[in-house]
Amino acid sequence: MKKRSLGTTLVACPYYLWAAIFVIVPVIMVAYYAFTDSTGAFTIDNIVELKNYSGTFAVSILYSLIATVICLVIAYPFAYVMSRKGPSAQRIMMMLVMLPQWMNLLIRTYSWMNILEKNGLINSLLGMVGIDGLKMIGTPGAVIFGMIYNYLPYMILPIYTVMSKIDTSLLESAEDLGSNALSKLRRVILPLSIPGVISGITMVFVPCVSTFYISQKLGGGKIMLVGDVIERQIQVQNNYNLGSALSLVLMIFILISMAVINRFSDGNEEIIV
Repeated sequence: MKKRSLGTTLVACPYYLWAAIFVIVPVIMVAYYAFTDSTGAFTIDNIVELKNYSGTFAVSILYSLIATVICLVIAYPFAYVMSRKGPSAQRIMMMLVMLPQWMNLLIRTYSWMNILEKNGLINSLLGMVGIDGLKMIGTPGAVIFGMIYNYLPYMILPIYTVMSKIDTSLLESAEDLGSNALSKLRRVILPLSIPGVISGITMVFVPCVSTFYISQKLGGGKIMLVGDVIERQIQVQNNYNLGSALSLVLMIFILISMAVINRFSDGNEEIIV
């Protein structure tokens, strides 16, 4: 037992070292800057100043929630259909889902900025049929669309993974007990797919609430999210202290959100027949 314990510890050492260097140390640095001023003296002024950004936090959370809900509405039926297809069809659908992810997020977002801008592809096509161009860049809809486009695969993949493992005999048993399509969805498929839904919500909401490049490009500089404020404080104004305070509060909010989401998922894996 001692040899096994020692071996397990040695195998886990690289993970502990990785976590210490790339997780624990950065968090400590963020906390240090958040509670100090430019001279290194302890202060809570940075935390107090966060009240001026309550509106920015609210907008970021609202946009992220909207994008997450829309991603869930699109991804759930798509993942179900994909999980019921044959192996070859699943591979093709998976390739279509993952194909945009082969490009960098910055390139994808910049491409959509060119498509949605005043003289972009969509307005050019509308102009050819005599329709006035639409104002899309610099609107909340464009920012939310960018979030959905970039993070939709992160909602599809975990839901598909869970649904593909659902035993078809369970669905057949539900049919034998008189369940129709809606009843099977509510009593069998939905409860079993909850873990994938929870994972998808987490994987979409977290990057959405902390994004800044999408809002910069598709928001046209008119929409400021928390990520934009943090990036501006650190990159433009060199105010590492306030930027760290914003980052610390955002990180705490994300951790609380993940804990609440996971709490709601407890006990939902049972099948109700």
